[in-house]
Amino acid sequence: MKRMLAILALCIVTTGAFAQTTAQPMSVSPRMERMLQQLQTRFAAANTTHDGKLTKDQAAAGMPKVAQHFDEIDTQKAGYLTLPQIEEFMRQHAAG
Repeated sequence: MKRMLAILALCIVTTGAFAQTTAQPMSVSPRMERMLQQLQTRFAAANTTHDGKLTKDQAAAGMPKVAQHFDEIDTQKAGYLTLPQIEEFMRQHAAG
């Protein structure tokens, strides 16, 4: 749990701006929900094309910690990331 919070915090510190909403699991604590909302905000700001797809260049400019793990998160090798992919990556690494 501490590792997930650290990863989320690093993503949150990377940038700021507009919010994008997605459904949150009901079992998420209020603190975690706030952190996920902030992640959504950072993603929306970094996604300058507003297409829901974060390219490696967009990640490098707006979410450097995500950019560092871009290839690891992009498991489908699509050349872009979606917010759910980033959230899933964080959940997986919080368990480890």
